[in-house]
Amino acid sequence: MEVILKEDIKGLGYKNDVVSVRPGYGRNYLIPQGFAIMASDSNKKVISENVRQAAHKAEKVKSDAISLSNQIGESVFAIKAKVGDTGKIFGAITSLQISDALKLKGFDVDRKKISIKGEVKHIGQYSAVLDLHKDVKHEVKFEVISE
Repeated sequence: MEVILKEDIKGLGYKNDVVSVRPGYGRNYLIPQGFAIMASDSNKKVISENVRQAAHKAEKVKSDAISLSNQIGESVFAIKAKVGDTGKIFGAITSLQISDALKLKGFDVDRKKISIKGEVKHIGQYSAVLDLHKDVKHEVKFEVISE
């Protein structure tokens, strides 16, 4: 008996795979638990179309991330902070402030996708990494200046 898996099952296969199982295992366990559906011709066509559309959407998201990375390029962003006499800033620069600086330039990047290298406690130039996609990471430079 052939079934199409709806989720990954260890030792059997991965989601959207067509696998051959014993009839009792398929009818009594996989299908009633919602782990699989019968592998009829119509179900195979529906699954193949879903896989094709998901691949197209994933490719579009990746291409959007690459274009955003290219638009940002080697830009250096200025972030203003209150500074003491020794050049040390009050508080620290966070990913939220970097996200706001990017928004001022027209780039919308979620603050959760920004990671700063090291601590930013003094005036100077630093870098952060933007995680735009699982395959697309972009390093951006920012400069902390006095208000």
